[in-house]
Amino acid sequence: MKQSRTLVAIVGAVLLAVVAAMPVSAAMAENKVVNINTASVTELTELKGIGNAKAQAIVTYREKSGPFKSVDDLQQVDGIGEKLLAKLRPQVTVGSGVDAPAAAAKK
Repeated sequence: MKQSRTLVAIVGAVLLAVVAAMPVSAAMAENKVVNINTASVTELTELKGIGNAKAQAIVTYREKSGPFKSVDDLQQVDGIGEKLLAKLRPQVTVGSGVDAPAAAAKK
């Protein structure tokens, strides 16, 4: 019984150490809101759900079509649909404050 408790304690400590060592993106660690009209590909890849290809697609769309007027405009980018937009909404803004997370929460 004593060995069982010791084993459980060791396993628990190891799991805690593993979780603590997991990398967290800079945007998530700081609860940072990223401006999709000014962010670089690197900054966009810090967003949950955005890899290098989607980040590049966002920048390419922005360069071709001009600045995003609202966060909803992200749906015009290939590969970004309603589900991903819902995940991104609290993490992004267009810089005007209109689409900041607090405003999105009121919708």
